[in-house]
Amino acid sequence: MPMPPQTLRFFRRGQVVTIDGVTPTRTLLEVLREDLHCTGTKEGCGEGDCGACTVVLGENNNGQLKYSAINSCIRLAHSVDGMAVWTAEDIASTNDVQHPAQEAMVQCHGSQCGFCTPGFVMSLFALYQNHGDQPITRADAQGALSGNLCRCTGYRPILEAAQTMQSLPPVVVNETEVLSNLKLLAHIPRGLEDDFTYKAPQSLPELLQLRARHPGAQLVAGCTDVGLWVTKMHKEFPSVLDVTRVAELRRVEQYPHHIAIGAAVTLTDAFAALVADRPQLKSFAHRFAGLPVRNSGTLGGNVANGSPIGDSMPLLIALGANVVLMRLHKGKIVHREMPLEALYTGYRKNVMAPDEVLAWIKVPKAVPQERCRVYKISKRFEDDISAVCLAINLHIENGVVRKASVGAGGVAATPVRARQTEAALTGQAWSVDTVIAAMTTLRQELSPISDMRASAAYRNTVLGNLLQRYWLESQGLQVVNLEQLTLEGEAA
Repeated sequence: MPMPPQTLRFFRRGQVVTIDGVTPTRTLLEVLREDLHCTGTKEGCGEGDCGACTVVLGENNNGQLKYSAINSCIRLAHSVDGMAVWTAEDIASTNDVQHPAQEAMVQCHGSQCGFCTPGFVMSLFALYQNHGDQPITRADAQGALSGNLCRCTGYRPILEAAQTMQSLPPVVVNETEVLSNLKLLAHIPRGLEDDFTYKAPQSLPELLQLRARHPGAQLVAGCTDVGLWVTKMHKEFPSVLDVTRVAELRRVEQYPHHIAIGAAVTLTDAFAALVADRPQLKSFAHRFAGLPVRNSGTLGGNVANGSPIGDSMPLLIALGANVVLMRLHKGKIVHREMPLEALYTGYRKNVMAPDEVLAWIKVPKAVPQERCRVYKISKRFEDDISAVCLAINLHIENGVVRKASVGAGGVAATPVRARQTEAALTGQAWSVDTVIAAMTTLRQELSPISDMRASAAYRNTVLGNLLQRYWLESQGLQVVNLEQLTLEGEAA
């Protein structure tokens, strides 16, 4: 007999909101618009692509309130249980003084048709709350708004609004009140022990016990892809197991020779750790997805999902990353470790047993002799899915390639390691002749298909061209792509 839907609780507008009967696959956007009548939060694309549905979540992060702009259209409602939620209706002061994010949009004429405006305002609200007293630059604004699309304004007035906010009279969030209520919510039981419609365990042993008992439950870890199965494919899951509350898996751990990233670490935090070790990855981290997607999605979810166009896997393959799988066996936690590329057996298929979970991604730290670059080719420069993603990591000593690692996405049924190309490079002089030979090998080794994003011929050509681009950059030629092009006014 199916269990009744669970109760959802979160903090909003100075009080705890309680909604009974929320099914596992109901989205936060549906709850906000249909149950709470917060119609300022818009439904645009239904796939986390346009930002019209953006809201802000608040979490207790070691006694500090952490604000995260997220897409409510693909976020399962139960995933915000115990958090604080702000919509565009919630950020003005109690005497209806507009929040600086709202007032700046008015003063700078940042809205025309207005449909996207609430989402922009909420991204600006998160930027304002997280930035403190530090001045907001144009680059800060572009990063914060990378997940919001507008058809009308051309973005200039919205970027001006972002830089104007801090000059306006402040509207202060009562963070003490919010944190106090979040602590109270944390102690409210989350349904009956045998009620398994939506479970978000707090510890690794609890997660593994639930996985062992319910191997058929749908695992979610940020839901930026599973959310599409709900909104676009209209899938229903009778039970959902959410890993994002597991304390052990929310950590990034530093070791002498590697970084261990828990499966529940958001893409935002995971890429921050990778960029801290390899600063050249900053641009790629920004282009991976819009900020609201990176704030919800997790590195573990991206890897376990195994999409052939998932951008993190080619990079991780090139960096030599391993994954750690865990399960319960006879009451004890057991694990196995393997290279990331060995995880996949076919299109969205992997070697994980039904009772296993992906727990950690272990990434070797940078060494002085490596030259790592990753290239994302997409129709839109930001907030778009790759047609081709190629990551190249060469260790070059005394003009000779001592070690080569090449990962590719968008060119096969799974993310792949280009082993033949690696062999063509390893042990060879780092020269134009070696590069030309490796370009031919790379194009012959991989056999991409044609689809809506690119033709097979285009992908094949681009693969070789990206290796040539890597060569040109290694020779000091930097202005070979849009990332090095500075537009007038961008530095402001």
